[in-house]
Amino acid sequence: MSLIDDYLSGPQLLRQAVAGMSREQLLARPIPGKWSTLEVICHLADFEIVGADRIKRVIAENEPTLLGGDENVFAARLAYHERDADEELLLIETVRKQVARILRTLKPEDFQRRGIHSEAGPLTLEGFVQRSIKHIPHHVRFIDEKRKALAQP
Repeated sequence: MSLIDDYLSGPQLLRQAVAGMSREQLLARPIPGKWSTLEVICHLADFEIVGADRIKRVIAENEPTLLGGDENVFAARLAYHERDADEELLLIETVRKQVARILRTLKPEDFQRRGIHSEAGPLTLEGFVQRSIKHIPHHVRFIDEKRKALAQP
């Protein structure tokens, strides 16, 4: 199933985007008012867990209510610059592998199960997986911007 393969490909895309960056480069904020690359990685790791919880709850529960989260509050309160990029990348990969294993057990109609997101409203399981698939590439664009601003290939 290509949906699951796309879901699994995200962590490698992120690893490629940050390959070869030093800790100093990961912590740099070359674009004023924007997160550092490490903050982007930590954001992705934190919301990977949130996304996996949503996916699992849609599979397990009947139309669960799923709360949104404020990414800026997470970034301000969860010690992003004290965290380790490799650990965060491994976490993202591991969560995706676990969730993909679960997704592969489902019937096609299971992907139409719904959850009610507090901000986006009703979404299918397929919709939640699609949101996860798009999340990493969305942020990789910002990492690429930072690399250019740091004169990093």
